[in-house]
Amino acid sequence: MSSIGKILAILAIAYMISIATASPAIAAPYDPMEICIENCAQCKKMLGNWFDGPLCAESCIKFRGKLIPDCEDFGSIAPFLNKI
Repeated sequence: MSSIGKILAILAIAYMISIATASPAIAAPYDPMEICIENCAQCKKMLGNWFDGPLCAESCIKFRGKLIPDCEDFGSIAPFLNKI
């Protein structure tokens, strides 16, 4: 085998090893409770004293993130609004 052939063989092996050992980017799993609590915090920032953030967070925990509030959807945040 010529020296060029050896170099190409080494490069090919190195390339295959690099592909085999490279791990693909793994996306974080979707956690609805985390999203729910983050949305509660966002709504509290947006609406201030009009929004009961702790009650929203308690709801996230109670329902395990199944009812995610959307700050722009009155129906989803109505239970957490204060009359100041």
